[in-house]
Amino acid sequence: MTPDSAKILIVDDDPSLLRLLGIRLSAAGYHVESAANAKIALGTLQSFIPQVVISDLRMEGMDGMALFEQIRIQHPNIPVVIMTAHGTIPDAINATKQGVFSFLTKPFESQELLDTVEQAIRLQPSSSEQTDKSEQWRKNIISRSTIMTSLLQQAKQVASSDFSVLIHSQSGTGKELLAKAIHQASNRKDKVFTAINCAAIPEQLLESELFGHVKGAFTGAERNHQGLFQATHGGTLFLDEIGDMPLSFQVKLLRVLQEREVRPVGSTQAIKIDVRIISATHVNLTQAIKKNTFREDLYYRLNVVELELPTLAQRREDIPLLVKYFLAQAVARSNMPIKSICQEAMELLISAPWPGNIRQLQNVIEQSIALSSESVISANLVKNALRDDSTQLPSFQQARDHFERDYLSKLLKITAGNVSQAARIAQRNRTEFYKLLNRHHLVAESYREES
Repeated sequence: MTPDSAKILIVDDDPSLLRLLGIRLSAAGYHVESAANAKIALGTLQSFIPQVVISDLRMEGMDGMALFEQIRIQHPNIPVVIMTAHGTIPDAINATKQGVFSFLTKPFESQELLDTVEQAIRLQPSSSEQTDKSEQWRKNIISRSTIMTSLLQQAKQVASSDFSVLIHSQSGTGKELLAKAIHQASNRKDKVFTAINCAAIPEQLLESELFGHVKGAFTGAERNHQGLFQATHGGTLFLDEIGDMPLSFQVKLLRVLQEREVRPVGSTQAIKIDVRIISATHVNLTQAIKKNTFREDLYYRLNVVELELPTLAQRREDIPLLVKYFLAQAVARSNMPIKSICQEAMELLISAPWPGNIRQLQNVIEQSIALSSESVISANLVKNALRDDSTQLPSFQQARDHFERDYLSKLLKITAGNVSQAARIAQRNRTEFYKLLNRHHLVAESYREES
């Protein structure tokens, strides 16, 4: 990126210094905007997206570090340079540890300023990816890691096509955020994005939810219902946890994808649809195909392009950014005083195993904020939050699965493994009851032996 195309925002409550910096940077070929305080700067950022922000540390009202926190939330990829006449080595270390790109102590030479700005711009992605609106598609994905940069490049490239995308990752890694980003980078961005969790909807309701139904199709169908395929016409439909979709429903979905039309439940007329499919799963679908729990033909229909979303442990360099983001979010929601996190606590977060990925990190930060009586979150609070997983509520699906498994097991114990009797108690037919047993890997014969 050349100086002529690079934009710089300067923030300082000293008018003379603001003018001098503007002259220096403009003379070097940069496009410069100035703001007399942090609030004006935040307003300027609504329409002017710079490649670098240079801010004074000590200002009336919101200071330079508070401004940095707000910029990090709204524009995580913009490097911020902090300058101060009161600079000390501890100030510089603290600022850079929190993510500030560089720290300049007044008075500084013009060349030092220009070298810092040049370095900040050079370390950013190319201008083709840094124009005013070109990064909006992934604005909600907080990351500077190499592995995520590579993934996002792939995502942006595939977004321009209309191919189906399969996102594979562990739970809590942000699959829906990535799906939304792909939608925003596509030609369908002005149309509807709809997400549905295939594992959270009972099989008997899934067909109606996706394909719709007509009045009188079944008990309770008092009016026509437009399914999500129709409602998302022209847009993107995100099918989360596709690997948990019932096998009997997979053939129906395959037919819709092949024919590009849906037939609402109870209707004899098919309706043409134009929907891009993005699906996601934590399940190894190749293994599921071998176990006959997932259709191979549906797999190839969905998996034209596969993207592997990394775990949080694979992108540890993003943890400080995510921590700052979650801190700011939680503080804003609760109207609590701005909180920071001590160095030891941050080191604990960076080195933690994170089996629950980003969702677990957010939980740890929110728990630490809720229990902190100081402005700085201590290492002990973070240790307790990391160790005490019992405070974390299970997901709806996890809770439902746990209940179903326990319920079925109790029925089999009561009936000594008599499936017909257990099915009658559960008010389910034998076929459906056997499917439930298979889903939870329960074998009726083992309960007969126990009796």
